[in-house]
Amino acid sequence: MTAPLLEVQDLSTWLDTGSGTVRAVDHVSFAVYPGETFALLGESGCGKSMTALSLLRLLPDAGRIVGGAVRFGGTDLLALTEAQMRQVRGRDMAIIFQEPATSLNPVLTVGSQIGEVLARHRGLAGGAARERTVQLLVQVGIPDPQRRLDEYPFQLSGGMKQRVMIAMALAGEPRLLIADEPTTALDVTIQAQVLELLARLQAERCMAMLLITHDLGIVAQIAHRVGVMYAGELVESAPRQAFFAAPRHPYARKLFAALPRPERRGAALDTIPGGVPPLTKVFKGCRFAERCPEAWERCHAEVPAWHEAGEGHGVRCHLYDRGSGIGNQRPAGAGERMVEQTMPARDADTPAKPLLEVRDLKVHFPIRKGVFKRTVDYVKAVDGVSLELHAGRTLALVGESGSGKTTAGKAILQLLRPTAGRVRFEGQELTGLSSAQLRPLRSAMQIVFQDPYASLDPRMRVGDTIEEGVAALGLGRRRSAELLDKVGLAADMRGRYPHEFSGGQRQRIAIARALSVNPRLIVCDEPTSALDVSVQAQILNLLKELQDSLGLSYLFITHNIAVVDYLAHEVAVMYLGRIVERGSVHEILRAPKHPYTEALLSAVPRIDGESRRPVIILKGDMPSPVNPPSGCHFHPRCPQAMDVCRKDYPGETRLSDTRSVHCHLFR
Repeated sequence: MTAPLLEVQDLSTWLDTGSGTVRAVDHVSFAVYPGETFALLGESGCGKSMTALSLLRLLPDAGRIVGGAVRFGGTDLLALTEAQMRQVRGRDMAIIFQEPATSLNPVLTVGSQIGEVLARHRGLAGGAARERTVQLLVQVGIPDPQRRLDEYPFQLSGGMKQRVMIAMALAGEPRLLIADEPTTALDVTIQAQVLELLARLQAERCMAMLLITHDLGIVAQIAHRVGVMYAGELVESAPRQAFFAAPRHPYARKLFAALPRPERRGAALDTIPGGVPPLTKVFKGCRFAERCPEAWERCHAEVPAWHEAGEGHGVRCHLYDRGSGIGNQRPAGAGERMVEQTMPARDADTPAKPLLEVRDLKVHFPIRKGVFKRTVDYVKAVDGVSLELHAGRTLALVGESGSGKTTAGKAILQLLRPTAGRVRFEGQELTGLSSAQLRPLRSAMQIVFQDPYASLDPRMRVGDTIEEGVAALGLGRRRSAELLDKVGLAADMRGRYPHEFSGGQRQRIAIARALSVNPRLIVCDEPTSALDVSVQAQILNLLKELQDSLGLSYLFITHNIAVVDYLAHEVAVMYLGRIVERGSVHEILRAPKHPYTEALLSAVPRIDGESRRPVIILKGDMPSPVNPPSGCHFHPRCPQAMDVCRKDYPGETRLSDTRSVHCHLFR
């Protein structure tokens, strides 16, 4: 059998903090073999990234490795000096960090940053380094690499920045690549490009990869073996097929149950109560016991051992202890499928009169240059959007970053003034109203932003934040305690500040703030994009429950197709400022017509790989809205483009009473 490239045995990493010692990585053991991908998954705070930093010995000042061994190619990395370790980093082991915007140096060009790696680990400089840098940029799929060499990170899109990070990591020709959430902030189309690139380069180089993620779909797509981390421990490890066929640990099963799926429409998603326990705690029993539906007395009193649950399949859980003795037997009903908590099905009939009507909405931002700041061009962020939303229903607005979704949402609420078009809310035209005239309508239309930490004032207590809108609009009674209870938080939390809450709790607070003024329409701008799957399930359940009980309407802006499939009634697909296809969820997601919609859906990673569509890899990035392509805006990236597509923008083709598409294939 091939020897492992990386062996990690009983690795323990502690962080010394003011609140105590954080045992971020606690006796973790695994191996990674040449040419394979080992995926570490789990919620935020479980120790995945700290494990990666420990392997590279890139710990923060407060961190220290207190035990264990890390062997790479037979060499004990923990025994190397810092000077020796610098030779390993970049040359033998490289890392792609989660956020390229903060990992790339903003004051150095792309070429100089990649050149640093080539100079240190490959001895290349001058023309040879520049030539090799161009080859690397071509290899990672960046167009016009000669020009990009001399550009700075701020001049690149998110997908390009991530590909530059990959090029830097590959410049030293490492034998092991650590990819820490490499696609978290990317659209599904760019994500598909990055994953395809990593898989291709891995096959070409027989490179091993340690993939850190919380996305089960990505794990199903590219991993060979899987490790599940919880509260600093590895709780399950298995080959990919065995893991997805039958996850053994209750925590892993709960992660699967929390995934939004179309078959669960009308039912509440399974959630994991509570959160990851603080790692300053000294655990007496199983770390998951407080959140586990299958826990019994022994789980709280005794730390579970590692048990074999199949060939190459191990699990840390008392349920798999075959020993005898008091407390060894699993309780009656443990492991059985929990009864789903169903939510009332909503009426499928659509009211005749829409709550919201948008016609030919345009938002063009002027580009001004020169001393006198003359307008020389426009950024056509939204360029003729029309849509309808009925009371008590959810319309999902989907598309890549830069397609104009968020700008459209803000323009509908008149937070940005439209350049042209009409917006009617409950029959009243909004676009001609002054700020004073709009003020009485603000309570009926609210927004929940993508990043709850950025949208909550860090200096205000939660109760004051929730009641601020009520006070500003003069709506009378303040009810922060009631609203916190409605979104599943304790009333006594109203005296706390935002930094004292988790990401999911902060998003609940943002929803409570929106609800405080009794809205009828809420624009949800990527409200679950930065959340773990378990927290995402809590937020989706909350939104669905509030819609059923209060009759709320949602304009749901997202690029998460699984969430759309679970939550939405209708879908509008947006590309470069225009809607290219719209219809019911069933029509759009089961039988997409527009080539862009087909590419979006094919790029979604799925845990049921057998039913997966062939991935359509879109070449390049979305064109600039300053100078959109002639004809159909999608034709430069469309695999089915015809001559007419390059000349004329397609008009609307009605395919049914609820379905329309802008594509020459259906004229």
